[in-house]
Formats: sequence, C-alpha cells, structure tokens
Amino acid sequence: MLPVDECCATRPVTLDYRSRICLVLLVLSLAGSAHRSQGAETQEGALPNIVVVLADDMGWSDLGCYGGEIETPHLDRLAAGGLRFTQFYNTSRCCPTRAALLTGLYSHQAGIGHMVGNDGLPGYQGYLNENCVTLAEVFQAAGYATLMTGKWHVGSQPGHWPLDRGFSGFWGTPSGGGVYFKETLQVRTNVFFTRDNELVELPEDFYVTDAFTDRALEMVEQTVQRKAGPFFLYLAHIAPHWPLQAKPSDIARYQGRYNVGWDRIREQRFARQLQQRLVPAHSRLSERDSEAAAWDNTPPERQADLARRMEIYAAQVDCVDQNVGKLVKKLQDLGVYENTLILFLSDNGCSAEGGPGGFSRGRPGAALGTGLSYASVGLEWANASDTPFRKFKMSTHEGGIATPLIAHWPAGIEARGELRHQPGHVIDLMPTLVEVAGAEYPRERAGEKILPPEGRSLVPVFRNETGERRALYWEHEGNQGVRQGDWKGVRTHRQKWELYNLAEDRTETQNLAGKHPEKLEELQGLWQAWAERCGVWSWSELQQHRQQRRESAK
Repeated sequence: MLPVDECCATRPVTLDYRSRICLVLLVLSLAGSAHRSQGAETQEGALPNIVVVLADDMGWSDLGCYGGEIETPHLDRLAAGGLRFTQFYNTSRCCPTRAALLTGLYSHQAGIGHMVGNDGLPGYQGYLNENCVTLAEVFQAAGYATLMTGKWHVGSQPGHWPLDRGFSGFWGTPSGGGVYFKETLQVRTNVFFTRDNELVELPEDFYVTDAFTDRALEMVEQTVQRKAGPFFLYLAHIAPHWPLQAKPSDIARYQGRYNVGWDRIREQRFARQLQQRLVPAHSRLSERDSEAAAWDNTPPERQADLARRMEIYAAQVDCVDQNVGKLVKKLQDLGVYENTLILFLSDNGCSAEGGPGGFSRGRPGAALGTGLSYASVGLEWANASDTPFRKFKMSTHEGGIATPLIAHWPAGIEARGELRHQPGHVIDLMPTLVEVAGAEYPRERAGEKILPPEGRSLVPVFRNETGERRALYWEHEGNQGVRQGDWKGVRTHRQKWELYNLAEDRTETQNLAGKHPEKLEELQGLWQAWAERCGVWSWSELQQHRQQRRESAK
C-alpha cells in the first residue's frame, strides 16, 4: 500500500511520462476537432452529456426493473423513461469488463486478459496497452470534460492511472475495491484512494458509494458552471462487491425480508421476469445450483446468518440506487438532464466466492455489515441474484456474463419503457458513444497504431432496428464462450463444450451438443480463430508460464 501522510490530506505522486501523455492528447484533440461526425452537433451546446454508471458484482435480477425485490425506484424510473436491454453482456469479471468497456476491444487485445498482474505477455500485462484508446481519450479530443470517480482497476501502478488515459479529473481507487468504511482499511491494507494522482485521507464518516457519487456531482457541477463543454462521467462503483458492509439505516429496511430463503426468492423473481417479458414466456427457471442446499433443509441458526447476509447485500444495492437518485436530481437542478445519456450496467454476475454460506474474513467478533467485518453473500444467494440463469461471476454461462443495461436519454431516445432484445456487449459502448458524441475514433495513439473497435454502435438498437447478427466471444480462466445468432457454445474449464439455442432456452437448461455436433464444431472453430487473433492463451498454459516466471525469478 502507498503510505498516507497523517499530517495532511494529499501528497503528489510523480509520473514519468505525463508530458508525453499531454502531447498525445493534444494531437488527438486537434484531430478530433477536425473530424467530428456530421450532424452530431446542430447548435452550440447540443452535444449530449454522457454518464456511464457501473455496478460491481451485481446480479442480473437484483434491480426491481429486472425482477428483483430490492428497492430500486430511481433506476426503475430511468428504465420506465428509457430502455432495458434483455440480452446484454459483460466479460464475466471486473478488470476485463472495465478494459472492454473503456476501449471497445476484447480485454485480451487491450492488455488485460486476466486481472492486473503482469505476466509479461501482450494480452496479459495487467494494464491498458498502447494499442488501444480509451473513451476518455476520444471524448477529450472531441471537446468533452472527462470525469471519473470510483474503481479504476485497469492498471494499479502509477503511470497507468485515469489521468494517464484521458481523464481530466479522478477521485477513487486506482486499484481494486473491497472497502466501504474508513476503518476497513485496517483489514484491506493494500487499497488506497486518490484525488487525481494525489493520495487522500478519508473522512471519519466515509461510505464509499456515497463518496464516489458526491465527488462526481461536484465535478459535474463545476464543469457545467464553468461552461467547460459537455461532460463524460464514468462512475464506477465498488458496490455491491464483497465485503458485506452497509449503513445500518439501509440494512434495517430489509430486516426479515429474506427469511423465506433463496428458493422462494428465485421463484418470485422469475415470476416477475416473465410478467415483465424480460425472458420469453416459454422459459424455464434453471435448477438451483448443485452446490446449494434447499433452504428448507438448512438448519435454523444457519438460515438466520444467511438471511442477514442477503439483507446487507440488498442494502448495498439499495444505496447504489439512492445515489443514482442524487445524480438524477443534480442533473435536473443543473438543467442538463434532458440531454444527458445515462447508461447503467454491471461488470459481471453476482459473486459466489466463498462457496456455499460465503466467507467471513474480518476481525474476530465484528458484526456482519460493519467496517471491520469482511464477509461475502455466499453461493446460494448469488444463485438467486443471477435468476433465472446458471452460474456466477467468472463463468461464461449466462449467470456470469448477463448484465442489466438501462439506457435513458430523453432528448435522444424516443422510446419510453421499452425492452430491447437484440444481443449486445460492453465492447459496443465505444462505437455507441463515439457516434452519440460526434467524436472520431483515432488511428494512432502516441505513435502506435490503434486496433479498430470490435463492437458495433447501439444507436440503431435505440431505434429498435435489428441489424446484422454477429459472433460474440468470451474467455476467463479457461471458461470459454461464443454466441452467434441464437446459438451459444460454452465451456467450463477442463470440461466439455455445451451447446444451447438461446431463443428456445435462454436459461441454458437443455444441452444440445449431442443433437447438433456440426453446429457446435462450427462455433468452436469461430472461438479458436478469435482466440488466436486476440492473443488468448489457454488457462493451463498461462498457469505454466506463470510458474516458469516465478522459478526463473528465484
């Protein structure tokens, strides 16, 4: 952990190539000014503001507007005034999703094929490489103020932080999360927070979800008041990622709500999803995960602990929604709400880390939900959060890669409260937002050629146009997946490939590999060609490579 001075709030961190970055951004700015798309700016100030809000480890069904019982009225109102996507995907894990979202590339192409460790390989260097450009760099070149608060996690070392990749303002943690209260830094000692590139001392009343939003609103208000042009805000929450830590008032709202158990909650969520037409009427709820016991067979004392865990998790999601409400109100007060595109999504499915019952790693005796506790919600509730799908975070089955996506833009999206069933992926956000902003995607960055975006603009989908079907790909820790049209091939590491027709079986309950071997072979061939093109290593070979590096370093 970088030390924090006790006598002052901040101290500078010197970066070696800031002048180089500034020069690059100046060149990009000049290029972007000369090549804005025609029709994107019809009059002074007409370019939309753009806000991307990213939740962390939130399941597909946790929001009310996606079938959940957690109270999310502010996000539900955005959905009612805009669009909900029913087949939108992330990469199944935090760092890769952030890399793909920011660059429009598959994460291996951007240098983050796994997490932030540097394996000495182009696709696994652990920070954004020189062959990609970020949304912030593109928007800054197009005249936008580029603002970020929250969890960065695509380059933890100085020199790879947000200001090095196009953001003009940052408040958050350059590394991973795992901290909600100030006192949690006693448990999670490797996490630190910065304002731009300076370390900050946290106030005593710190709660991370509130703090990220409050700092974001300060940045937005200053930008609007200075008339510094349109803004791009990337608000990347830690919540509801473990540890289970929430404010007592938020937890109190859910007291007793989960005493019915995960089986009943899954059934209730699925019924609402059918009613809201989030899944086809013929869909079947996937079976309870094989590692999860039936709630009715769980001892009463264990039920009490597990119900409490879900109460805290729900409170964390609830707090995210409260802060979305604060954001909406600020935009309305500033008079920019109508022409602001707000996108809300999650970086992966809910986490089953800790297995059945979850883990507890905090200070002995610390009550669940407090800053010195350090627990997870457990596999059983993660299974409920990902209703109606199978599997969880890190898996390439639908439970690991399906995310809610809410798109709200009164001035730019005519539809109100509609669903969009067209498949999409986080790689699509770069071309979408470049089009919305009237920006230009560059060909070079710092003298290095930039890979073209892998995604496609969602602007036609906003208008409910179908578009051409294409293949989408996944890989994480040997878990593999490919979807082309309605067909999906998926494989858990060291297991056989499975095949599903998602139009008939979105919840992946009927493996058709034996009935359609030719289709599965076709999809496997597509996946292999993609993996070779994007620098994907097999998980076993990557593990061997890491072991060899460790041995040679001795």
